[in-house]
Amino acid sequence: MRKKSEWRRLMNSFGYATSGIRNTVRTQRNMQIHVTMALLVLLLGWFLSIPKGDVLLVFFSVFLVLILETVNTAIEKSVDLTVGDRCHPLAKAAKDAAAGAVLLSAILSVLVGVYVFLEPL
Repeated sequence: MRKKSEWRRLMNSFGYATSGIRNTVRTQRNMQIHVTMALLVLLLGWFLSIPKGDVLLVFFSVFLVLILETVNTAIEKSVDLTVGDRCHPLAKAAKDAAAGAVLLSAILSVLVGVYVFLEPL
């Protein structure tokens, strides 16, 4: 009986995580842009038959951006919940730092893209 409830809790955890990803993609314009670009880049990699090592670099950079955009959304929503309409300097700093992390990962992805796709194109 105990194992069944542990399995159910694990499955619920995956459901919550999936729901969070779906909600982020559905409601966040930047995430929609990132997902669209990710699909285009992955299709381009498939079309150009890039080497397996380069595919790994592309997947890593794509998922890094998607992960950080999801975390950024969580931070923004949490700050908005606690601060509301007020503009506290610490709330702004938290939101700006999270957005900065997404920007850094996007820059990394562009650099990886130039490294991987420049020669085949």
